[in-house]
Amino acid sequence: MDDTRVALRESLRLVLDQHDRTNIWLNGLAGVGKTSIAFTVAQEMKSNRRLAASFFFSRQHAQHATMFIPTIAYQLALAFPRIKADIVKAIEEDEMLLSSEKSRRDQMQELIIKPLYPLQFSKETSYVMVIDALDECFSTEEAVRLVELLIESLSGPHLPNIHLLFTSRPQTRIRAAMHAAMQAGVHEIPLTTGDEATLRDVRVFLRVSLDNIRTNRPDVFGRPAVPWPSEDEFKTLVCTAGGLFVYAALAISFISAAGHPPQQRLDHLLRESPAGVNADINQLYRHILASSENPIVHCQMLTCITHIYRPLSLEKLQDLFSEDKESLAVMLEVFSPVILNPPVGNVEIYHTSLFDFMENPRRSRQYFVDRARAHEYLACCCLKSLMRKSPMTNDYAFDRWHYHLSLAYPSNELRNLLALFTKKELQCLVVFAEQGGASSHLVGPLDSARQTCLSSKWIKSLSDITVGWRIAKASRKVDKVHLNMLKSRATPRRYAVALSPVDTAEPSSTVDPDSQPPHAAVLVYSGEHGNGRSCFCF
Repeated sequence: MDDTRVALRESLRLVLDQHDRTNIWLNGLAGVGKTSIAFTVAQEMKSNRRLAASFFFSRQHAQHATMFIPTIAYQLALAFPRIKADIVKAIEEDEMLLSSEKSRRDQMQELIIKPLYPLQFSKETSYVMVIDALDECFSTEEAVRLVELLIESLSGPHLPNIHLLFTSRPQTRIRAAMHAAMQAGVHEIPLTTGDEATLRDVRVFLRVSLDNIRTNRPDVFGRPAVPWPSEDEFKTLVCTAGGLFVYAALAISFISAAGHPPQQRLDHLLRESPAGVNADINQLYRHILASSENPIVHCQMLTCITHIYRPLSLEKLQDLFSEDKESLAVMLEVFSPVILNPPVGNVEIYHTSLFDFMENPRRSRQYFVDRARAHEYLACCCLKSLMRKSPMTNDYAFDRWHYHLSLAYPSNELRNLLALFTKKELQCLVVFAEQGGASSHLVGPLDSARQTCLSSKWIKSLSDITVGWRIAKASRKVDKVHLNMLKSRATPRRYAVALSPVDTAEPSSTVDPDSQPPHAAVLVYSGEHGNGRSCFCF
């Protein structure tokens, strides 16, 4: 909403409009609106042709975090087209620059600093780089090292003025790193839940959203719509939200769910008066989960969605959960306030706070599902999928069965499925690789599965040893096929090709979302915002 966070947005503009390199650290608890603010800043900077690059980390897309520096380099090449040739040349000379095995410092130097250095930049123009949710995909130590690397590397005298906007939770070590960098110009902006401005914004959001529910449900509130809710109910809801935008947004989603009387749902939320910020969001999540008629099954599926390696479309989820397709449909409908299920796109949780809630048994209580059990279910689904259809690349079960297997609880059901799979279907995968069916897609998975099945965690009987031996044998065969393939052809250079041909146009900070590399819609703000998280506070 345009009339929320007005003062905050103005203070951000004042810093970002300065012709220097003052950086900003926006910090606050989960749910206070950090990502939405970062998204709004990125939008404004893009419209003003001042957006150098942006990267929105997400726990649901953690596998893409290793491509942080290459993705930033790609966007900088779009913002400053004259550096494209130097980036392409660097990659051609050292293809390992795109590998996660290369240090971020080396990637930063070769893909960003060296290409930018020869250019002459006007100090009258300052650019902005938005790095959201630092703590989502990295350990605290890694996040601190990344902050230090970015601030140090982009402070050179011949580089453009780039303001770095970081967002994260106020973790102690990140705070210490930011404070240590204060001399380099880091401006801290804490987002709290109790200040008057935040409470006013939450109040505005709730008032407008409830009015929309009232006017859009003439079957319930009549035409013209009767006043709703009462002033006391509204004040209680505002108080319960406690300055958390995510609570306000989830509450509105819960109240407005199709097929349910809004007043009845509002009564559910106001029935108890929890104390404290976490208590508020915990109670809201428990209310939503309690609306299921089969919470055990549905919470298991919900936990699986939060632990899936990468988000999937509804069609692919239905294929993966083939035997429980009906339960999946019911779960997505019942839990629609906390799950995004767009007509086009992937099924994802609405906010990362749900992941935190489901991971903590003290918070989720009777709805807690152990992560090992979730991976067990996902591993079983993957194996069943591989056993009922021909192997194919870009299929989730084909790509990630080994990942879930490595993290799964070794139940009897999973052991039996794995024994059946290795007896027949595994040989089909080997034949698939030998016939040119992308052996590179099998080398890593089979090696991972071999390590899992030959570990003390798995070996409990002679049959388990047999399963491990079958996987080890298949792994050796596929390794041999893959080595022969590597000798016969060169590795393609897709990233370098993506940057060619070289554009000689004048530098521009506009980033075209349609020209991003694979997964860019996940990695940069101009794709699916915040990896599916709605921008609900502006």
